[in-house]
Amino acid sequence: MGDLIRLLPDAIANQIAAGEVIQRPASVVKELLENALDAKAGRIQLILKEGGKQLIQVVDDGTGMSVTDARMCFERHATSKIRQADDLFRIRTMGFRGEALASIASVAQVELRTRREDDPVGTRLLIEASAVQIQEDCATAKGTSLSVRNLFFNVPARRKFLKSDQLELRHIMEEFHRVAMAYPEVHFSLYHNDQEVFHLPPANSRQRVVGVLGPTTNARLVPVEEDTGDLTIRGFVGKPETARKTRGEQFLFINRRFVKSGYLHHAILSAYEELIGEEQHPLYVLFLDIDPARIDVNVHPTKHEIKFEDERLVYHFVKVSVRHALGRHGMIPSLDFEADHSLATSKFDVRSGDATIRASSGTPAPGSGKQDWQELFRVLEKPLEEENPQPAVPDPFAPAVLVDSGSTAPSESHHLMAERQTVRPYQIHQRYILTPIKSGFLLIDQQAAHERILYERFVERMQGEPARIQKELFPRTLDLNPSDAALLESMIPDLHRLGFDLEPFGRQSFILHGLPADMDPHFDAIQLLRQLLEHHRDDLPLKPGHHENLARQMARHAAIPRGTPMTEEEMLNLIDRLFACEQPYKSPGGRAAFITFELDDLDRRFRS
Repeated sequence: MGDLIRLLPDAIANQIAAGEVIQRPASVVKELLENALDAKAGRIQLILKEGGKQLIQVVDDGTGMSVTDARMCFERHATSKIRQADDLFRIRTMGFRGEALASIASVAQVELRTRREDDPVGTRLLIEASAVQIQEDCATAKGTSLSVRNLFFNVPARRKFLKSDQLELRHIMEEFHRVAMAYPEVHFSLYHNDQEVFHLPPANSRQRVVGVLGPTTNARLVPVEEDTGDLTIRGFVGKPETARKTRGEQFLFINRRFVKSGYLHHAILSAYEELIGEEQHPLYVLFLDIDPARIDVNVHPTKHEIKFEDERLVYHFVKVSVRHALGRHGMIPSLDFEADHSLATSKFDVRSGDATIRASSGTPAPGSGKQDWQELFRVLEKPLEEENPQPAVPDPFAPAVLVDSGSTAPSESHHLMAERQTVRPYQIHQRYILTPIKSGFLLIDQQAAHERILYERFVERMQGEPARIQKELFPRTLDLNPSDAALLESMIPDLHRLGFDLEPFGRQSFILHGLPADMDPHFDAIQLLRQLLEHHRDDLPLKPGHHENLARQMARHAAIPRGTPMTEEEMLNLIDRLFACEQPYKSPGGRAAFITFELDDLDRRFRS
């Protein structure tokens, strides 16, 4: 038997390496932008077509390359950043391994044009699948222009797994955001399909963050700045009241390199302890400067992970710095012994599914005082067999409207409907609704129940006739960052079916002319659209059923929140509408909408 082990050809070795370094168009953008920064560029242009699948071009005015360097940069492990092993612990540049360009050239058609400032002419290289097709002199501006066309053209299995243009563009913008925020002194611009998406002239750090994340970000920022000599931190964190339920505005940089660190993310969340909810995420854009000898960035192909010589020290430094910034700007609350604001009443019209705030009248909300406890006792003392021959509201519990696919059997649901009594429901802790039935009682989660009601209505609208639109007397404007603006524009047809009259107004702005006719005009529709955009951005690539996803997100954000007081009429309407749903047992997110407590089980528990 002959020898079996052999050396792979360079082209195959480069394709294997490309699988680690180049995963999608955004990976190419990251590597090319970092190379431009390492070349000391003051102006960088990113040009894209079809989400980067057809063309990715980066043009910079950096130092440029000689003829020899232009050819050598596409060889594996060819780099100008390090000379010996010890240099790995003194890295200040973005790139250093010498793998990126070789990997890109192995799976794409690449054209390089470059010229140094003192050279009379530049160099043009055309490379396809690692093979140099053309090398010649050319006339070109100082700096480098590198075009990557038809990514993965020779690896069809990889190309077919690329996502839609919109999704690939979103990933590219994430990389663009990270690089642009780390280098505010550099002029960045981004074009997609011949349209300018970003134009970011040189600015200070705050201006650059606002330019990337959108104009509404400015009012949310709290500056952070601490220096111990060995460690420096600067940047911004968000005010606690602006924290969101989804991630996406968390940026952490070590020596200007974007990193993902669950450990330091936990340190920042710890600084917000008792200021935000457990499932909320604050905005932060933080830059840590540390001696390169005390960190290791060579632990992951994308360089997004990092190791510290003393993690505990960095953890506590970040936590204390953020906490100090919040306290210095009055974000740490003081004790307040005034009246409990939770006693203020609100109105929620469950019949239309919309919330409006009712001015406080000083009257305790249902479920908040001694009188309500006495009322609870009166309800519970009623004989369970007692029937009211004149129900307060029409009974909607007809078996024909229920289709059971949950854990409760059809016979059980019909049994619940038959047992329902027309007695006063009772709200517990402004979260749950207690209503007796013959065999015991139901405990309804008011938020989950209302999400189910709204979800089925929104799905019906998106599959049938569009909702009626109520025109706004004064149209409202919504300003977004470019990436969110592109996503919202793609959602406009679906939002129109839900009853939102929304149209683009300029490059990053939209005008809201009308709302669904059954939505209260005082409802904060702008905030709803922002929250909807956040979840749609995160969930769209992960879950099937585009319309169902949008309906689920709409229901989640428009539903009555926990802690909202409800009147007796509102509770009765919520119960009626819940059991008129096709699937009343669970919220669209899978949370139980109600729980049944059987009288026999209660008796056994009290006897035990």
